[in-house]
Amino acid sequence: MEEQQKQQLQIELKEEVAGGIYSNMAIIANTSSEFVLDFVSILPGLQKAEVRSRVIMSPEHAKRLLFALQERVASYEQQFGPIDLHQPEKNEQSGGRTIAPFGRGGDA
Repeated sequence: MEEQQKQQLQIELKEEVAGGIYSNMAIIANTSSEFVLDFVSILPGLQKAEVRSRVIMSPEHAKRLLFALQERVASYEQQFGPIDLHQPEKNEQSGGRTIAPFGRGGDA
């Protein structure tokens, strides 16, 4: 136990990253060796959106992220009630999965 405490990972959150970015759309694609998550911010009525951040991770880390998100969403819903969703649409162009606001799906 004492050995584990000595080897704690220290995580630095730099000021320029701490503010985060706003994203209301995510495009998720994968190959056999990695998952690519593109985070986009789009506004209603605009025909163009820009990828604000891209995260690339191994399949193992993607699955860990899935489990962590499931745990956090369950905790959120227990505290604040169910999150109401519309059915996500498939992005046919990239072959990936798009999570988009405003019912836009893969046409952004």
